[in-house]
Amino acid sequence: MAAPNVLKPHPPEFERFLYASVGEDRNGYVVTVLSTLARLGLDPWNETAELVTLGREAARARLGILLARSRDVPSLASDYGRVARDLSQLLPEGQTSGSLKRVASTVADGRPETSGVIWAVLAIIFLLFQMFMVGGSGSGE
Repeated sequence: MAAPNVLKPHPPEFERFLYASVGEDRNGYVVTVLSTLARLGLDPWNETAELVTLGREAARARLGILLARSRDVPSLASDYGRVARDLSQLLPEGQTSGSLKRVASTVADGRPETSGVIWAVLAIIFLLFQMFMVGGSGSGE
């Protein structure tokens, strides 16, 4: 059976964390966790999935390291530890549901569970199309 969120593949549990503010950049714009991770060249959903699977304390430490690397938000230079601690509280609890851990590991692996089914259906459609085109292009005799 296909997953209910095929059209929205990112776990909604990650949104509260990803859209949280880490501070303002030099131009006065609010910078989110999502944009900070993207500016560091990381996939925000994959990184969040990794943080969820690490557990709260290890996630806080990893997040602190990542925030310390960010140069876009001046306040992070001195306050990245507090921001990492506050943001780690917004991560969904991995042990609250087995499905969340499964989704997190699927996102972290980069392989949605339904991709095999989708590719199989597309291959069948392609083969049927090819058979129709070859079978329908007779000499007309």
